[in-house]
Amino acid sequence: MRATVIDYKAGNLTSVLKALHHLGAETQVTDGDLSLVESAERIVLPGVGHFAATQRLDTTGLTTAIRAAIGRGVPFLGICVGMQWLYAGSTEAPSQPGLGVFAEQCTRFPEGHEKVPHVGWNSLEPMPGSRLLAGVESGAYVYFTHSFKAPVTQDTAAVTYYVEPFASVVERANVFGVQFHPEKSGETGLKILKNFLLLDAKEKAC
Repeated sequence: MRATVIDYKAGNLTSVLKALHHLGAETQVTDGDLSLVESAERIVLPGVGHFAATQRLDTTGLTTAIRAAIGRGVPFLGICVGMQWLYAGSTEAPSQPGLGVFAEQCTRFPEGHEKVPHVGWNSLEPMPGSRLLAGVESGAYVYFTHSFKAPVTQDTAAVTYYVEPFASVVERANVFGVQFHPEKSGETGLKILKNFLLLDAKEKAC
């Protein structure tokens, strides 16, 4: 198992690499070497912080290379802001486009009785048939820290409730995203990462 991990200088890189190594994966990290994306078997994009930081993916050419890899059927996993980047964009940085695999926008949680950001453990309600969530039971807890969220659509593979329902996992063909941090989510998080690593490379193209 080999995973190419994207470093755009705003990701939780060390913890993600540690979790992947724990699962027996070989990893290679790139912050702009497009040849590593072109030869990738699987791609992981960790992300934290502000959506505007994803501009670095555009300026380094990584956006174009990742889009081409997805088109070839390479499995892709976006984590936290890395998941939000799969959408058309986010109201956090309206002028910065996302990859656009999903047409919707990510938006901030509305102010209510709960505090924003959403930080801590919360549960997943998986949809039937998800490959990424195979073996993950309904109600399993994972660790979140975010102020912006994706809407529930036909591409939602799991729903979580905080203020309102939001997509905590998305899945379409070879493209996957998780709003939480699997590398900080105990055995459930490791199970999800292992499922991703065991996907057949180039099985289905988005």
